[in-house]
Amino acid sequence: MAAEKPSGRDVLKGAIAGQRRGVAIGSVLAVGHQLGEALVPVLIGMVIDDAVAGDDAGALVRWLLVLVVVYVMLAFSFRLGVKAAERAAELAAHRVRLELVGRVLDPRGGAERGRLPGAVANIATDDAKRVGYIVMVVTVGVSGLAGAAVSAVALLLISVPLGLLVLAGTPVLLWLGHLLSKPLEHRSAAEQEQAATASGVAADLIAGLRVLKGIGARDAAVERYRATSRDSLAATLRAARAEGWQNGVVLALTGGFIALVALVGGRLALSGDITLGQLVAAVGLAQFLLTPLQVFAYVNAEFAQARASAARVAGVLAAAPAVVPGDRRLAEPVRGELRLRGVELGALTEVDMAVAAGELVGVATTEPAAAEALLRCLGRIEDPAAGVVELDGVPLTGLDPAELRTAVLVAAHDADLFAGTVGENVAAAGAGQGTAAAGSGPAGTPGTGAGGAGGGAGRTGPADGGKEPAGAARSGPEPPGRDPGPAMAAAAADEVCRALPRGSETEVGEAGRALSGGQRQRVALARALHAGRPVLVVHDPTTAVDVVTEARIAEGLRDHRAGMTTLLVTNSPALLAVADRVVFVDAGRVAAEGPHADLVRDESAYRAAVLA
Repeated sequence: MAAEKPSGRDVLKGAIAGQRRGVAIGSVLAVGHQLGEALVPVLIGMVIDDAVAGDDAGALVRWLLVLVVVYVMLAFSFRLGVKAAERAAELAAHRVRLELVGRVLDPRGGAERGRLPGAVANIATDDAKRVGYIVMVVTVGVSGLAGAAVSAVALLLISVPLGLLVLAGTPVLLWLGHLLSKPLEHRSAAEQEQAATASGVAADLIAGLRVLKGIGARDAAVERYRATSRDSLAATLRAARAEGWQNGVVLALTGGFIALVALVGGRLALSGDITLGQLVAAVGLAQFLLTPLQVFAYVNAEFAQARASAARVAGVLAAAPAVVPGDRRLAEPVRGELRLRGVELGALTEVDMAVAAGELVGVATTEPAAAEALLRCLGRIEDPAAGVVELDGVPLTGLDPAELRTAVLVAAHDADLFAGTVGENVAAAGAGQGTAAAGSGPAGTPGTGAGGAGGGAGRTGPADGGKEPAGAARSGPEPPGRDPGPAMAAAAADEVCRALPRGSETEVGEAGRALSGGQRQRVALARALHAGRPVLVVHDPTTAVDVVTEARIAEGLRDHRAGMTTLLVTNSPALLAVADRVVFVDAGRVAAEGPHADLVRDESAYRAAVLA
């Protein structure tokens, strides 16, 4: 949309303006159809006066041929006009969906704040479709105005009183229809909101179905959805009643108006002011007027619902970003040196930590919330409330999040896989600059893409996982099509492939649900390793694997990431044991740091957190 923070009206204007050509073509053809429909009763009246009353067979044939031509014209105009308008409506809806997806995937984040994922999906589907359909509504509205105008002109030519009656009554009916659409607009907004909430709850339940069964909370979850669904149904019924009431009242007013036109026309015919043919034409035009007036009621109802949907779309597009891009650039080359100074965010309190370039550091915490806060800081999902995080001496707040994620990849614990094969999921991470599979999910949130922050395959490490000196330069795009084998071996994902019926060509299903939890973890870790970022932050990558596999992954991860900066945010002893050193965060502060073995020996709180 053109506006920085668009309103619902801007969204509707943008949808219409973006399809000007389609709207124009559809409107012209729709007007041609209405013109033909309006001419039919006029031509019938002329047949009566010119051919029937005058007993002229030749004139009758000529007028019948004219009627055939008019019918052919209006039939083709209707067909082609609807086709053009429908195409424009679909393109408009598609454009709105693209803008919504672009906003949700914006590295600055913020679009999903306060909304369930299912609610965002509902806006991108139902609301976007309703906004796009406004293009069709505009076309229909233009044709209705044209039909009413042609009828009024024809009635003026037949009789000035009849024409003036139509010209005076039509705006009144339009105004009444607009007033009657207001309750529908409010109830339609409530209906869409409740439907989005129900979709969000359903998506959450499906995603966590295994967990719910495991903890015996399935019945409570079903009851929650049942209550949400009842609320959605009630809102839908209220909106349907409002629409039915509005349509019924408008139809009654329209019918009364048409009856009044016919009554006036009949009195004029009885008084001899108009001929029999003109009376037939007037009555036919009065009946025809029912169609454009019904169109006006339809247009009002559709605009009311479209305004409600457009307001919801605008709410996502105008959402304030979670982080603001800076004007600094990454160091060239990216060395991967990290430093946190007095960082405060969520459960973190004045955290000070330094990670040398090329170092493998473990981070153990006594509170899961502290680990989550650290991931949000390093991936720049959220900026610290106080303190600063630096990469190679450059504050992260001074960088564009998208550029930052070409150097830093935060692989979250709950990373999803994409539809496709195991091999495609892993290989996509190193396919080239800007690869979505290696990057963040919506708004850069952890848990999607390669598991968190990241935007391309630039500034990558060696494809074979060979060792380099600490701090070695790692910049420039990775050659396309590099072998994902080393990354899969390091993450023990090669074992996953050997256990699957079609190996790496096995489909993972939606969000990887065709795989077990441990298999998903290993494939997601392989994808993160294959991305080859100078800085990799991995959160609990082995919680669903056995101890033997975990030990193999720990060694493979260390070897594969040799020479590149790596943070292992985990309480796993196997992973912490291969780290150069471990930073222990207790009660939101750095309580101790050193080799894993030393901390186990000297720190009772660390022992309890890691070995319990």
